[in-house]
Amino acid sequence: MPELPEVEVVRRGLERWVAGRTVDAVEVLHPRAVRRHAGGGADFAARLTGETFGVARRRGKYLWLPLAEREMSVLGHLGMSGQLLVQPEDAPDEKHLRIRVRFRDGAGTELRFVDQRTFGGMSLHESVADGTDGYEEGLPDVIAHIARDPLDPLFDEAAYHLALRAKRSTIKRALLDQSLISGVGNIYADEALWRAKLHYERPTATLTRPRSTELLGHVRDVMNAALDAGGTSFDSLYVNVNGESGYFDRSLDAYGREDEPCRRCGTPMRRRPWMNRSSYFCPRCQRPSRAAS
Repeated sequence: MPELPEVEVVRRGLERWVAGRTVDAVEVLHPRAVRRHAGGGADFAARLTGETFGVARRRGKYLWLPLAEREMSVLGHLGMSGQLLVQPEDAPDEKHLRIRVRFRDGAGTELRFVDQRTFGGMSLHESVADGTDGYEEGLPDVIAHIARDPLDPLFDEAAYHLALRAKRSTIKRALLDQSLISGVGNIYADEALWRAKLHYERPTATLTRPRSTELLGHVRDVMNAALDAGGTSFDSLYVNVNGESGYFDRSLDAYGREDEPCRRCGTPMRRRPWMNRSSYFCPRCQRPSRAAS
């Protein structure tokens, strides 16, 4: 599933190619693509036609396009395989094309939502923020409970540290808890924990303030590095709005490296089943604490 860096790459593409454009027509080609829109596909298309998009925004793994003339936004979630593509109007339709948005400006490109597994989608929602803080313009009401992400300039580090210490959980669970910190998924959690030399089952209550600050720094570093590389692509399902894949997977230190030597100590990396996912770690560099044991 795309995580913060991948969604941010898509957001930047939408900011460049879609902001300020007025919708001429919308086609909903699969009902599951708008299942989170209460009125269904016909209502989604009718209400969006004639509206002008503002600058794309993001919170964690969610992105949205504010409507310039209304206190509403189009919320997009990529799910497991969703793609938001800006394509020439005469380009052949993708096999799994779900939504098409045409524009009135004659620029010759359109916005397409393509989703093989149909876990993602688009929907129209009321906004709960007007952008007065310079960052949250058009925030959809349905994601107002999602915490800010570590790259957000308004992320509250002090509150995060207090919540982390108070939570009776383990560190990887806490990193993936979108009510504490958003945008971190399985890949970047494993990468940050490897950099911090922390076992994924380390109890959050055992982390000192300096240690959790260090971990947060590694989370930011690995996400910024992934952004510079255009995100992580293991297959053709994640691409930016121009259909290009990211290449941060070539720089991964932990995720997907089972039995390969740890880049720090040479010990073979291990993989363990974890919450219907996998955790990758170095058994020497990331020893479990006594509490975790």
